[in-house]
Amino acid sequence: MSEVYQSDVHAVDAMATSYKALKEEIGKVIVGQDNVVRAVIISLFSNGHSLLVGVPGLAKTLLVSTIADVLDLDFKRIQFTPDLMPSDITGSEILDETRHFKFNKGPLFTNIVLADEINRTPPKTQAALLEAMQERSVTVAGIRHVLPKPFFVLATQNPIEQEGTYPLPEAQLDRFMFNIPLDYPSYDEEVQVVKSTTSNDKYALKNILTGAQILEFQSLVRKIPIADNVLEYAVTLASKTRPNTQLATADVNNYISWGAGPRASQYLVIGAKCHAAINGKYSPDKEDVQAIANYVLRHRIVRNYKAEAEGVSEEQIIQNLL
Repeated sequence: MSEVYQSDVHAVDAMATSYKALKEEIGKVIVGQDNVVRAVIISLFSNGHSLLVGVPGLAKTLLVSTIADVLDLDFKRIQFTPDLMPSDITGSEILDETRHFKFNKGPLFTNIVLADEINRTPPKTQAALLEAMQERSVTVAGIRHVLPKPFFVLATQNPIEQEGTYPLPEAQLDRFMFNIPLDYPSYDEEVQVVKSTTSNDKYALKNILTGAQILEFQSLVRKIPIADNVLEYAVTLASKTRPNTQLATADVNNYISWGAGPRASQYLVIGAKCHAAINGKYSPDKEDVQAIANYVLRHRIVRNYKAEAEGVSEEQIIQNLL
């Protein structure tokens, strides 16, 4: 381990400890969903955004507001609807009493944004949100306004109802670091959920981390060293998803019409570094890449007609690649 990194060893230990405390605190309200909670925290520490995909009633909104509570960050929820305009989320110029234009900040000016049902709003409004995610700023009337740090978008999408929705194009899906599937709880978890939500129990949540600490962790993640063979493994994994290229497998050539771009390789490396750190490791190995591969790749590969006809899912293709 390099000398430069020696001083950050304690910081990695602190990050692993904070992660455990966060998980414990969130667990007071959210039953089960361990993988989802872990993935959301990894994307936050990696300075990436996440898309949560699941049917209604799986506590997506509750999960996000609980995370905002334990993180001592500002949180705003935007309910996306077909009539939502870009200025409704970015803010707009208004005339004040002195007849001067003043910028009135929209709900994007916060630390954690829950973009609820992002596929319900027209492309113009989706594009305004995606610009803010990428640039960490919004431009209104030609003036650039910088968003607060940390800035983290969690968007939700309902996979069932496609009536009256505007699915996100692949190029825009690429802006999300992770695509996190939410599943139904197990029988025992559901019993526990129903018990706690139908009684009078109230939980006072403690603040575990401040915004400044999160920013420190975000810069720490990038400092974590990674061995060349692990980095090459991540790049190879992303390259394998591209049909009709040198590394493509028979599965990929058969079932995929479009593979993951270079951003996938970057997120696989950053995500693996963060996954290693929260587990108390000072450098990631291949297992860390594999642990987050599904979240990074599942929205970056496009299945063809044959895959859909034969019922081959993105997850199956990724599993075979691993």
